[in-house]
Amino acid sequence: MSHYNLSNLCLKGKSLARSQGAKEFAYCPYSKFRVGAALLAHDGTVFTGCNVENASYNLGLCAERTAIAKAVSGGYRSFKAIAIASDLEDQFISPCGGCRQFMREFGDHWSVYLSKPDGSYKEMTIEDLLPVSFGPEDLKKKRLFTTENGS
Repeated sequence: MSHYNLSNLCLKGKSLARSQGAKEFAYCPYSKFRVGAALLAHDGTVFTGCNVENASYNLGLCAERTAIAKAVSGGYRSFKAIAIASDLEDQFISPCGGCRQFMREFGDHWSVYLSKPDGSYKEMTIEDLLPVSFGPEDLKKKRLFTTENGS
């Protein structure tokens, strides 16, 4: 894992810095904890997302899942990187376990940039965040037992 400043990025810089702007749209009346995400597809398209809370807490959406859902609904399935931003000053924002698994659905070797408001960030991969993970390819592996209908 590496630490950089977002302003030093060439390809990803302006696009991934959009995660800081995406948090401005967060709907977080309960936690007051704004999160933004910017997802970079392989063709250079950037999808942004923010957290959207709900009075029924478990129905809230995280910024990472919002950005991925926007991309998937637009036909994208392969991603190069995601930047995640919050208002935390003393530490890098980290995705929740649910978001880590949600991101893992689309591969384990793409980059994740955990950032701070000052533009500094830590680069990791999905594999770093969710080691020994379970993904779509695991469902295709030979199993000892299957149900009667073959599933």
